[in-house]
Amino acid sequence: MNLLAITQHAPLLEQLRAAFAADGHRVVAVPDHLHALAGEAWKGAQLMLVDGAGEPLDGYRLCSLLRAESRCLFRDLPVYLILDHAPTGEDLDRLAAADGDGFVPASISAEGLRSLLGPVLEGSPPRPQVARPALLAAGVPAARARQLGAAAAQLGLALNTCAGSELPDRIRALRPPILFLGLGRGLDAAERALRALPGRADPLGLPFPVLVGPLPDEVGQARLLSAGAMDWLAPPLSQALTVHACRRALHWLHDRRIQQECQRQIGDLVERRIVLERESSALRSEALTDPLTGLLNRRAFNQHLEHALNQWHRHRRPFVLILGDLDYFKLVNDRFGHLAGDRVLQVVAQRMLSSLRRSDLAFRIGGEEFAVILSESGLRAGMEVAEKIRRRIDQQPVLLEGGQRALPTISFGLGVPEAEEDAGLFARVDQALYLAKRKGRNRIETLVTGSR
Repeated sequence: MNLLAITQHAPLLEQLRAAFAADGHRVVAVPDHLHALAGEAWKGAQLMLVDGAGEPLDGYRLCSLLRAESRCLFRDLPVYLILDHAPTGEDLDRLAAADGDGFVPASISAEGLRSLLGPVLEGSPPRPQVARPALLAAGVPAARARQLGAAAAQLGLALNTCAGSELPDRIRALRPPILFLGLGRGLDAAERALRALPGRADPLGLPFPVLVGPLPDEVGQARLLSAGAMDWLAPPLSQALTVHACRRALHWLHDRRIQQECQRQIGDLVERRIVLERESSALRSEALTDPLTGLLNRRAFNQHLEHALNQWHRHRRPFVLILGDLDYFKLVNDRFGHLAGDRVLQVVAQRMLSSLRRSDLAFRIGGEEFAVILSESGLRAGMEVAEKIRRRIDQQPVLLEGGQRALPTISFGLGVPEAEEDAGLFARVDQALYLAKRKGRNRIETLVTGSR
C-alpha cells in the first residue's frame, strides 16, 4: 500500500520506513502542504499522514478539502494529523470538524507506528460512516429517476427528487453536488431553471448540472451550455454511462475546489510577501528585536498584531493575544539593582519562549511588559499556554550573582478577536490584565464581550 506523509519531520519519515517498508508498503514523502495541494499528492494513497501545523495552509484545512462536496472520492482514505504536542481539546474539535481519523505524535517510534497504523493498513477497522452528499433530480420521470438512483447507489450516494418549482429551495437545503435536470418541460424551461440556480456568483456554490433527456439541436445545445449545463444523459439511460457521468462531475468539483484553494493560498502568499517586504524595510531603520531579552520588540508586535487582525477579518483565522506584566518588578530593581532586574527579564523571556510553539510569537513591549500572539488557537488553548508560562515563572526562582534569589511572578490578560469587533482587541486584553492586577496579581484574566 502507499503511505503518503506530508511532513517536515524527517525522523518520523525514517520511523515510517522502518515500520512498514519491510512489509512491502511504500512511503511517499511530500515536504509541505502547498506542494501536496499543487500536485494533488493524495491520489493513489491508501493512508495519509499530514502535519497539523502549517503556514499558510495547515493539515486540518487540507483534510477538510478532501472531505468537502467531493468527499465521496476520498471517503475511504484514512487521514491522520501529525502533532508535536499532546492533543488539546481544541485539536480534538478541529479533527472532528475536518473528519480526520486521529493523531500521530511526531516523536513516535516504529513500534508505536505499527501498533497505531498497522490495523488500518490491514483494512480493519474501516473508517466510520459519515453523512454522504445527496444528489438531486428535478423534473425527471419516475422510471428514469429510479435508474439514476441505482447509479448513484453504486457510488454510495443517495438521490432525492423534486418538482421543477421546488428546485431553488431544495438546492439551498441539500446543497447537492450534482443536479439531474429533466428536459421534459422543454428547452425554454430548462434554460430558465439553469439560469435561476442559486449561487451563480460562486462556481462551487452551484451543483454540477446534468441534463436528462433527448439531445436538442446544435443551437439548443449552445443555449443550454451558455446557461450553465455541464453534461447530458440521453435516453435510454445506460447505468455505466450514468455512473461515469457522476464520477466525472465529482472529479470536476474536486478539481475546482483544489484550484480555488490554490488561488487562495497564492493570494495569502502574496500578502505575506508584502508583509515581509514591509518588515525588511523597517529593519533598515530600526531593529525588530529587543536587545536585552532577544524577544521581538514593540514595533514588531504592532506589525504582527495588525497582520493577525487582517487575517481574522478576511479569513477568520483564529489567534490569541496575551499581555503580561511582571508583578512588583520595581521592588526587584530597588532591592537587588538594575543588573539583577535585567537578569530577571532575560530568564522570564527564556521561560516564555520555551513554553511556546515555533509558530507562536513572543514580544517585550515595555520595561516589564510582554505580549504573546498564538496563531491558529482559541481561548481555551490560550488559557492553557498562559497558565503554563505563569507556573514556570512562579515556581522557579531566578538565581542572581552572589547566591541571591528573586521570586518573580507575572499577571496575564488575554483575549481573542470577536465577530462584533477587532480593532478594540488590544484595549480589551489590556483591561483583562488590569483586572488580574486588581484581583491580587500572579493570575490570568480574560474579558469576552461577544459570543465567542
